[in-house]
Amino acid sequence: MASQSQGIQQLLQAEKRAAEKVADARKRKARRLKQAKEEAQMEVDQYRREREQEFQSKQQAAMGSQGNLSAEVEQATRRQVQGMQSSQQRNREHVLAQLLGMVCDVRPQVHPNYRIAA
Repeated sequence: MASQSQGIQQLLQAEKRAAEKVADARKRKARRLKQAKEEAQMEVDQYRREREQEFQSKQQAAMGSQGNLSAEVEQATRRQVQGMQSSQQRNREHVLAQLLGMVCDVRPQVHPNYRIAA
């Protein structure tokens, strides 16, 4: 009987050691997976940064030439607006006098299409 209980004890201890080894293996696997995920995320982040930097440099190169063009257009627009404002100031009195003359000088006359009904 003692040998049977001793055999059972050995089996229980072996089962316990096996369970511990399996648990350790699972922990190692979980750690490896976590580490692999972190490394993959770092690679993705680095790739994203490189692509973003490349995009920014290309965008800057494209916008650099357009930046000068937009400044020139802005300056030309300002010159045109100033020209229109000065023209308006020069012709204001003349246009007002002409408009008031037309409004105030009413000459009643019969319209040429008017027919007298008989």
